[in-house]
Amino acid sequence: MAVAGALPSLSCRASIHPSPPRTQTLSSPKPLSPLFHQNPKSCAKLLLFLGNPNPSLSSSLRRRFTPISALDSDIPRPSHQAKNSDIYEQWDSVSAKFSGAANIPFLVLQMPQIILNARNLMSGNTSALLAVPWLGMLTGLLGNLSLLSYFVKKRETGAVIVQTLGVFSIYVVITQLVMARAMPLPHYIATSVVIAFGTLFNFLKYFGWLSSGIWHFWEDLITVGGISVLPQVMWSTFIPYVPETILPGSVAFAVAIITVFMAHTGRLPEKGVKFVGAISGWTATLLFMWMPVAQVWTNFLNPENIKGLSAVSMLLAMIGNGLMLPRALFIRDFMWFTGSSWGCVFYGWGNLLCLYLFNSVSREFFFSATAGFFLWIVFMLWRDAVAYGYSSPLRSLKELVFGP
Repeated sequence: MAVAGALPSLSCRASIHPSPPRTQTLSSPKPLSPLFHQNPKSCAKLLLFLGNPNPSLSSSLRRRFTPISALDSDIPRPSHQAKNSDIYEQWDSVSAKFSGAANIPFLVLQMPQIILNARNLMSGNTSALLAVPWLGMLTGLLGNLSLLSYFVKKRETGAVIVQTLGVFSIYVVITQLVMARAMPLPHYIATSVVIAFGTLFNFLKYFGWLSSGIWHFWEDLITVGGISVLPQVMWSTFIPYVPETILPGSVAFAVAIITVFMAHTGRLPEKGVKFVGAISGWTATLLFMWMPVAQVWTNFLNPENIKGLSAVSMLLAMIGNGLMLPRALFIRDFMWFTGSSWGCVFYGWGNLLCLYLFNSVSREFFFSATAGFFLWIVFMLWRDAVAYGYSSPLRSLKELVFGP
């Protein structure tokens, strides 16, 4: 008699598949204490203690008995185990590979700018690099670094590689800007120090070599930085229609310092502390989400500049974000899914729509990209529902937003 099948009296709400029979059999267990009926986590621990021979089952039990709110961004939160564990594990692996494949379009997306800057530097045309906004690059760099820390803590290897490439590619660009004297040297030195320590901390954290104290300090640093930068960038987008001032960033910086201090001194409720812990990831996501808004605003003010946009770059951005959507949906990461969806719809497809409306791309190109994007979304929702054994893909979206 299998161990898992010998516990019918446990009130665990889990679908446990019997493991292969053993040569040694066990007698029927004595009635258990009511405490086990009231505490599902104890049930899971008991099953693991009794030596269940199926490691994947033990892993799934640990996941299933950890209910977490959908808006908690710090902890990976897969839903309950599917009816067919083989299909579930297969989609788990495939979605992770899709996320890793996003490195290809994102890397190709950055290379043209790096190559163009290098050519201008070698030809002595340093004035051409003044067209690259160093402040925007710096903002993107902070966003990549914050998301790198977020995905390191979740141990999403594919997304970690994407953000690491983003950090290094943007750092190469700002190095080129400094060489062309298009970025102040003191800002570059300060940025280099932050990037060096940030990359080192994330590397050590990923392999479990960093103390919790140093990691918490780093998290506080990127939390304060993200809260300070986001409102300032949003305000600066609408200059000269709004006064040029650093007031939004200064106020946000003060609020961030006070909030982090209150979280450390126990003056916030438990939900408030969790919210502060998730702020850095959300501010980084919102920074990237604001990029297409700024681009659309620029298109609106200067329609003639739309022809300067690269349709291929917009398509690559849509593909890169689209490849990460299945993984974000599968692990029920609402923040990741929101950022990637926004990047697909507004930054990628939205700019392609602008290019099409102003006759900068052909009709065939735009509608082919639109059809491909639509079919990808349908495939993702259908495949996720199959992996979890659901009859409707809408249930996956419901779990993503509201939790299981």
